[in-house]
Amino acid sequence: MKEINKESLGNAIYGRVAQDLIRGKLQPNQKITIRGLADSLGTSSTPVRDAVQRLLQDNALQQRSVRDVRVPVLTTAAYLEITAIRAELEGLAAAGAAAVAQEKDVALLRRIVLRNEEACLAGRWPLAIEMNQKFHFALAEIAGMPILLDILSRLWLRTGPLISGYYAATHKDMVEHHHQIIAACKTHDPAAARAAMRDDIEKPKDGIAKYIQSLDED
Repeated sequence: MKEINKESLGNAIYGRVAQDLIRGKLQPNQKITIRGLADSLGTSSTPVRDAVQRLLQDNALQQRSVRDVRVPVLTTAAYLEITAIRAELEGLAAAGAAAVAQEKDVALLRRIVLRNEEACLAGRWPLAIEMNQKFHFALAEIAGMPILLDILSRLWLRTGPLISGYYAATHKDMVEHHHQIIAACKTHDPAAARAAMRDDIEKPKDGIAKYIQSLDED
C-alpha cells in the first residue's frame, strides 16, 4: 500500500508541475529547485525529485548541471517544428469537435472565451493564458479524442512557457480565431474549424520567433 501511495503522490506532483508548464506558470529559463518545488507543494523532496526526472525525460525541463535544472528555451527551429505539428493535430481536434459539438459544448467554449476576454481586460494575464490553453484542450475533449489530447499535452509541455511568456509580454489578442471556431462548431463545419485553428496557431508564429531571440539575447 505504501508503494501505491508513493506512486500516486509522484504522479500527482508530476501532473501539477506539468500543468504549471502547460499553462505558463513556469517561464522559459526559470530555474527549478527540488527544495523550492517541495516547499511550494508541501511535500518531501523524494517524490518531487522523481517528478522532475520524468519531466527531464519528457524534455519539458533541462538539466544544465548537477544543481541547475531550468525550464528550457526552445530553439526557433524546435518551436517552428512543434508549431507545424500543432497546426495539423489541433486542426484535427477542431474539425472533430465541429463535427459532433452539441449546444452544451458550444456554450462551454463561449464561457471559456468570455473568461479569457474578461481576464485580458482586467490585466490578469495568467488567467487569460490558462483560459487559452483550456479552450484548445476542450476541443479535443469535445471531439472525443483522448489519445490526441495526450499527444497535445506533451507538445504543450514544451511550448506552454513560451506561449505564456509571449502573450504576457505583448498582450496580443488570443481569441480572434476562437470565435470563428465556436461559430464553426455551432454550424457543424469541420473545414472552417480546422482552418480557423491553423490560423490561430500560425498567426503569432513570427512574433514568438522574435520573442525566442530576445530570450537568447538575455
